[in-house]
Amino acid sequence: MGDGSAIPKLGSMKALIGIFVGAGASYGIYKLIKEGSFRRNKKSVGSEGPGVKSCQPGGANIQRGSLLARVSGLDVICPRAEAASGDVIHESPGNLEPQHLKMLLSCLQTNSDASERCQILLTLGNAAAFSVNQDLIREFEGIRVIAGFLSDPTPEVKIQTMNALNNLCMNIANQEQIKVYVPQVLELIEMSPVNSDLQLGALRLLTNLSVTDKHQHMLKDSVTLLLSLLVVSSEALQVQALKVLVNLSSNPDMMDDIVQAQAPASVVLLFDARTSPAVLLRLLTFAGNLKAWRPSIQVADELRRKQDCLFRVMLDEPSQLHSRLVQLLSHPDGEIQAQVARILT
Repeated sequence: MGDGSAIPKLGSMKALIGIFVGAGASYGIYKLIKEGSFRRNKKSVGSEGPGVKSCQPGGANIQRGSLLARVSGLDVICPRAEAASGDVIHESPGNLEPQHLKMLLSCLQTNSDASERCQILLTLGNAAAFSVNQDLIREFEGIRVIAGFLSDPTPEVKIQTMNALNNLCMNIANQEQIKVYVPQVLELIEMSPVNSDLQLGALRLLTNLSVTDKHQHMLKDSVTLLLSLLVVSSEALQVQALKVLVNLSSNPDMMDDIVQAQAPASVVLLFDARTSPAVLLRLLTFAGNLKAWRPSIQVADELRRKQDCLFRVMLDEPSQLHSRLVQLLSHPDGEIQAQVARILT
């Protein structure tokens, strides 16, 4: 690319987008935050996603069950070289030069075509899979530019916006800027069609933001929404909602807000052998975190006066949870049996 002092003329915006999109896949997360390490969640499920492949040629593999694998539950898809205009493109998103990111962000703000906005956001999402680009995009005020499209009228544009923010969120400094958009993300979850890709992308973003204690307080009013999703959503959304709930419930300072949140009574019905093991394991982890909380007599009495709160639905003596857990002791999955036994002891 030369010394980076001038931007090569590529002829058209579509040509530029085509080159960069060909170099990677949108849902990748390449490298964990280089500025700090996430606190390991002792009570969280051991593996939150499938095995993750390394994207750096010759680089070390990302281990199954590592924090990077657990945070989003997404595969990292390796960048690949593809032909464009008869030439093989050798660059990966991790090697994009700063001027290219500036150009993409500028074009994103001025482009009126929804399909091209999607392509630009897709490209920026690919680039944000690499920590060097996470920093550059933040320094170029790209987070503000990208997040502005959360209100775009085109659903696909909002989905690609959420995916780009999800990758950018794997950086501690970026989280400080992205947290401002939590209320808007929660509103999108509430207003979007159930089981939509937009809901799923939004929940992934909240999962990343809630891995540490730092921003969890911003989600204290979302517990009722997350619990409601458990009883109306597909398995994929149930799993993602439970990842957020497990993160929040692992923080003792969040427990008061969690137990008094309004909860659908039918959430207890998910503690059933017919529930997907992927959902049930996380549900049991959440229940175990709740059971480890010990309210004073005064606090418990006050919670009993709150109709339909989570404490009454899952923790109070009249709750069906205990009897349902006993039934799960005979579950064919040994890990589920072990989780249930830990809760009951």
